[in-house]
Amino acid sequence: MNSKDLPKCPIETTLKMLGCKWKVLIIRELLTGTKRFCELKKGCKGITQKVLTSKLRELEELELLERKVYDQNPPKVEYTLTDVGYSLLPVLDALKSWGKDYKKYIKLLEKMKG
Repeated sequence: MNSKDLPKCPIETTLKMLGCKWKVLIIRELLTGTKRFCELKKGCKGITQKVLTSKLRELEELELLERKVYDQNPPKVEYTLTDVGYSLLPVLDALKSWGKDYKKYIKLLEKMKG
């Protein structure tokens, strides 16, 4: 990707990079360290192998993660966030905080109605 492909709006740029829930969940899983494909699949409940493969490729193209292939049999592949990928930690922390607050709000509304 080059700068000409990026939207003018920074929020739109971030959304273009992350795009879908699967990319965000993959990044969430990798924030704790290097993972193999099967570990990522397990951590992203409901994701198919095809979608995980596709999203990992997209994140690699965006330079948010690195893919390391070990020359052995059977093949071993590991995924690690790049420094740019790790820089998304505050964004994910903000999403987590907002989600917690929203859940509290919904529970409070249910209590008031109930």
